[in-house]
Amino acid sequence: MSAAPASRAGRRPATKKPATRGTRTKSTTNTKKTRKRRGPGARRQAANRLRRRKILQRILISGGAVVVAVGLFVLIPLGLARDPAPICIDRPQTFPAEGIEGWSGEQLENAATIIRTAAVLGYAREGQILGVMTAMGESSLRNIDYGDWETRGFTNPNGTRTTSIGLFQQQEWWGSVEQRMDPATATTLFFDRLGRLPDWQTMEPSHAIHRVQINTDRDYYSRFQADATAVVDAMSGPCE
Repeated sequence: MSAAPASRAGRRPATKKPATRGTRTKSTTNTKKTRKRRGPGARRQAANRLRRRKILQRILISGGAVVVAVGLFVLIPLGLARDPAPICIDRPQTFPAEGIEGWSGEQLENAATIIRTAAVLGYAREGQILGVMTAMGESSLRNIDYGDWETRGFTNPNGTRTTSIGLFQQQEWWGSVEQRMDPATATTLFFDRLGRLPDWQTMEPSHAIHRVQINTDRDYYSRFQADATAVVDAMSGPCE
């Protein structure tokens, strides 16, 4: 009879299982509470990451806009520089205000008269360049009513004072004062004499001019060849 109670007493520890379950339940509850406490932090981190991503996107978009703006700022002036407004030889208002190789205003208008007159007389680009070279060297492309006598006291070989006037600084044996002071007529007088010079096309440009103008240095006009070429080429495009 006494053995049964002892057996029951031996089995009593098994009754602690509910306590074990209770402990597990408490642990699970604590874990859930911990997860719940961590939930808002995780959401904040996600929100922060989203905000950073949006800020980065804005920075990239802003940077792209800056790059585009800078590109336009650089490329538009370059485009304008490469594509200047067309020059029409018959419309002085189209001549560049900054000039061509330093020649501007009245000088370009006189150059235009020389080029047009030479073309009418049948002289192509090379002849036109010679005409502009000559006027550059003689009068700086200005239709002046005085010459070497007034500025430097130059005389003719026979000792008489020079009577040079106009674009080409032509003396009185070239024609009347009115003829020499009219740019188109003075240009015609120059090309009439150039045309009578045999093989002028094969000569050095400055030497050909020297034969017409009869100046003291046959290489004097060479310094104006590059400028004259630039002016003639710039003013020879089609008028739109």
